[in-house]
Amino acid sequence: MTTRFSPGRQLLTLLITGLSLVSLVCVAEFSIAADEPRFSLDEHTGDCVDVNYGGKTVARYCFAYQPDTPESLHQTYKPYLHIFDAAGEKPITKGAGGQYTHHRGIFIGWSKIRHEGNTYDRWHMRGGEIVHKEFLKEQADSDHATITSRTEWHGKDRTSILSEKRTMTVRKGVGPVRLIVDFQSELTPTGSKVVLNGDPEHAGIQFRPSNNVDRKQTTFHFPSKDANPKKDRDYPWVGETFVLDGDKHTVLHVNHPSNPKETIYSAYRDYGRFGAFFETEIPAGETLTVRYRFLILNGEMPETEVVTPLIEDFRESESHNG
Repeated sequence: MTTRFSPGRQLLTLLITGLSLVSLVCVAEFSIAADEPRFSLDEHTGDCVDVNYGGKTVARYCFAYQPDTPESLHQTYKPYLHIFDAAGEKPITKGAGGQYTHHRGIFIGWSKIRHEGNTYDRWHMRGGEIVHKEFLKEQADSDHATITSRTEWHGKDRTSILSEKRTMTVRKGVGPVRLIVDFQSELTPTGSKVVLNGDPEHAGIQFRPSNNVDRKQTTFHFPSKDANPKKDRDYPWVGETFVLDGDKHTVLHVNHPSNPKETIYSAYRDYGRFGAFFETEIPAGETLTVRYRFLILNGEMPETEVVTPLIEDFRESESHNG
C-alpha cells in the first residue's frame, strides 16, 4: 500500500503534539507551584487565628473575650500575638498566668491613660479590658499573612475610650531570620483627647517570651557598645537572646522613625520582657499610628550587618499615619 503525504494530517499531528507538550508543562508548573510553601490562616472557634506557613504554625493571634466569669475574663482581657518555635509545635512567648500574667506575647498597653478626667490602667488591665470587635482584614498568600483586628479599649463601665486598628503582617525571613512580624497600631480617641502615660516597665509595645526561660542566660543587644537603656532615647532597634528548653532564640524589636520621639527601651529584665515606651497625647479627632518590626531568629544574635538590611528596609519604608 502506498502512503500519500497529507499536509493537513501532518499539521494536525503537530498541533496535537504541541498541545500535549503545553499541557505537560502547565501540569509541571502547577505541581511545582502547589509544592511551594504558602501562608494560611486558621481560625479556632472564635478564640484565636493561627498563622501557618508550609503547614506549620508560626504565630497565633489570641482575640477571645469571655467576661462571663472572673476566670475566663482574666484569660481574655486583652488580645495579643503568640510567636511559635521553628517546629510549629509550641509558643516561645508567654500567655496568661505565670509571673506577671498581663505580659502576653507581643502586646500593647499603657498603665496611665487619661481620658475626660479619669485615669485607666490598660497595662495590668485593672477595671477594664481591650476587646477585639471584628476582623477588618484576613489575607494569606505565598508571600505573607495579614490580620487586621479592630479593638475597643474600655474606660469605666466598659465604655470605649480608644478605638484601635491593629495590623499584624507575618513574612518568611531571610538568612538567619526565620520570621518577620510587622506590628502596626492606629489609635483614635473616642470623644475627647487621650493621654498615654506610664513608665518604661509598664507601658508601650512589648515582647514577652515564655515564662520558662532560663533567666541566667537572658542577654540584650543594643546598637552601640556603650548603650544605657535607662537613659538613652530613640534606639533604632534592641535585641534579646533567651534560652527556652535548651534552645536559644533571638528577637529584634525595631523602632520606626515615624513613632513618637523620646522613646525609651526597657530591656534589662532577666525574665525577658522588653519593648518600647513613650508618652504622648492624641487630640480628639486624630489618630496616632505606631509601627514596629520584630525579627525572629533561632540561636545567637548574629553580627549586626547580617540583619541590617531588614532593619533598614523597615525604617526606610513609608509611614502610614492618619
